[in-house]
Amino acid sequence: MDKKSPAANKYAVPALDKGLDILEYMVSQELPKSQTEIATALARGANEIYRVLVGLEARGYLIRDEVSGKYRASLKIYNLSRRISPIDKMRQCALPHMEDLAFSSGHSCHLSMLYQSQAMVIVHAQSHDPVSINIAEGSLFPTSATASGRVLLANSKPDVQAMILERDQHYQQMKAAQRKLFIQQLALIKQNGTYSAANELTKGVYESAVLVGEPEGLVIASLAITTLNSTATDEHSESSELISKAQATAKQITQQLGC
Repeated sequence: MDKKSPAANKYAVPALDKGLDILEYMVSQELPKSQTEIATALARGANEIYRVLVGLEARGYLIRDEVSGKYRASLKIYNLSRRISPIDKMRQCALPHMEDLAFSSGHSCHLSMLYQSQAMVIVHAQSHDPVSINIAEGSLFPTSATASGRVLLANSKPDVQAMILERDQHYQQMKAAQRKLFIQQLALIKQNGTYSAANELTKGVYESAVLVGEPEGLVIASLAITTLNSTATDEHSESSELISKAQATAKQITQQLGC
């Protein structure tokens, strides 16, 4: 079980904690579980969770077999989760933090997620400087051709990564040696959590991208700061500072999302 922070323990609701522990455990189980089995898995007493089980069954979150008396998770949790759009949730969480980032860094930034095997820009925060880069929300880019896309690729599950690369024309046009180097680069990006490079699609644009979420998580995104080469590549210290700011912002978004 996860250890609760002192602040969380201060406002703990024991019955609620028991209910959430049971739900989190049951949705991970393929086979029905008895009251005793659930209690043992959660390191609690069988009598301690009885009323919580009855309550969850009454609310339709658990289904109890009349013959065996064992419980299984219902589809109610799944149906509730379908009402939450990952993109809408990401937009709501990210925009305020991204606007702060654009203001403090002096550069525009954008957030991308995977959509139809491409990197789609779902949020853009404009810099307040007179000259800045604007990337339209809804724009689609090959994942292998942008820093944002490569961060998304690197942190996707292996089967998802393979499927995307199979459909990526930019990657398919690479020679065998280039593909090998590209895959090695993805492994390094996953290890570091960041990637900075000149944009291969637009001359003069430089991207510093970081991961939002957890590697191979259910919901991941890439936060990128876009700059002009003259302001990003001439000064290594400025580029490193931008990455640090982007990482701090990505961490704030991730924490708010609960990833």
